[in-house]
Amino acid sequence: MTSPPSDQMPPAKPKISPEEHRRRTADRLTTIRFRMAIGRELDGRGITTPAGIAAALGMPVAEATSLLNRKQWRDGDVALLEVVAAWLGVQVSEPASDDWPS
Repeated sequence: MTSPPSDQMPPAKPKISPEEHRRRTADRLTTIRFRMAIGRELDGRGITTPAGIAAALGMPVAEATSLLNRKQWRDGDVALLEVVAAWLGVQVSEPASDDWPS
């Protein structure tokens, strides 16, 4: 079996720098903290349905559900979650420095 010609090979995925990897990891951890805090706050208020959550966050249902449930990291999630947390009056504590990945 022969391999396809090199002009038909998909381009190699570029590697990210160690600094970018650390930043993304820190962002992932921050998004988890925000999502958990926001989820607890909404649950404490008795808001559990997708429509209720969307109304509380002032977003369309699909966008609110996606923001709070997605597993894949997306650039900009931290900023959006910070806005939502502030909107709800949720305080998210910063982890101890030894909790952050190095």
